Amino acid sequence: MAGPDNQPSKLVGSIENRDFLTVLASKGVDFLLSGEGKVPLSSCDGKIICLLFSANWCRPCKTFAPQLVQLYNSLRAEGKKLEIVLVSFDRDEDGFKEHFKCMPWLAVPFDLELHGQLRDVYGVDRIPSFFSLASDGISIEEDLIGLIEDYGAEAFPFTRKRREELRAIDDAKRQGGKLQQLLAHQGRNYVLSRDDREILVSELVGKTIGLYFGAHWCPPSRTFTAQLIEAYNELMSIRDGCFEIILVSTDRDLKEFSINLSNMPWLAIPYEDRTRQDLCRIFNIKGIPALVIIGEDGKTITTDGKSMISLYGAKAFPFTERRIAEIEAGLKIEGDALPRQLKDVKHQHELKLDMAKAYVCDYCKRQGRFWAFSCDACDYDLHPSCAQETFAACGDII
Repeated sequence: MAGPDNQPSKLVGSIENRDFLTVLASKGVDFLLSGEGKVPLSSCDGKIICLLFSANWCRPCKTFAPQLVQLYNSLRAEGKKLEIVLVSFDRDEDGFKEHFKCMPWLAVPFDLELHGQLRDVYGVDRIPSFFSLASDGISIEEDLIGLIEDYGAEAFPFTRKRREELRAIDDAKRQGGKLQQLLAHQGRNYVLSRDDREILVSELVGKTIGLYFGAHWCPPSRTFTAQLIEAYNELMSIRDGCFEIILVSTDRDLKEFSINLSNMPWLAIPYEDRTRQDLCRIFNIKGIPALVIIGEDGKTITTDGKSMISLYGAKAFPFTERRIAEIEAGLKIEGDALPRQLKDVKHQHELKLDMAKAYVCDYCKRQGRFWAFSCDACDYDLHPSCAQETFAACGDII
């Protein structure tokens, strides 16, 4: 968002329940503009009026406008009594006309003095600004644009009551233990496999579910995907039918999404479905990659599944605090039974006991995790079992 001089600024002032049409009439304005010409102020009678303060020169305004057009057309098609009125922050009439020609709603006639007065009346010093004049409408100090970006047409009629209802619905989906309410809706009751098969969400009920938020364009996502595939395949081999992962893509387009899913052995929310954005909001996903774990009862176990997989791999299943405590207790017992340091006949430096997320043993060349004997002077690691086998014959373990 930007201020009148294209600088970030803080919203001030309040709506103070002023009657917009009365304000216009008091300024000598007796009509509004539509794409077809002048319309009387009475055309807004009986409708919820929303004011849009915007300008053609403002990049965030031009980004928000298409989303608002989609919302407006959708609500009007449903018969909602809504009217949006543009109050321009443009510096000349040509800019105003260029901006307004793409909008299906109404506008206050271009008049720099009048627009300045309306800006002062409603305390607007930031654009785009959008708010409802409903008696319970969200004020200009609050983020109605963010509410629309989060919920789309569901945000109507843009009141505090509706905002709280939507947040309560999110809370219920996150905590309520009903997988179908979280992942499906009236228009879609399935998720996709990588070969485009439709898998009913009802078939996933009773499983532990990982919601994987990631994107092909994101290098950390690609790195974590490899770790997650390893853990997933291991779990499928020993716990087939108990665990499933669903990609919640944040890819930039359908092509990227398709490439991303083609490299994964699990399922996905369809790219065109808004549920992807809903899940990001419900679980407050601020960065990717992220992994949310849903338990067999449909309730959220953790939003930090990524750390569990990175640290413990498939051993972390079923990703509960109790399971992590068991793993860490077992690792401590294992570590306590190992020497703190030793020397290896194949390596010139002393090796110290260390904890590592992952490494390759320089003796057997196999992947290792957790405890290792490592060299501080160079990149050399041994599995504890390989070190002990090596030195059992030498008697050099200390």
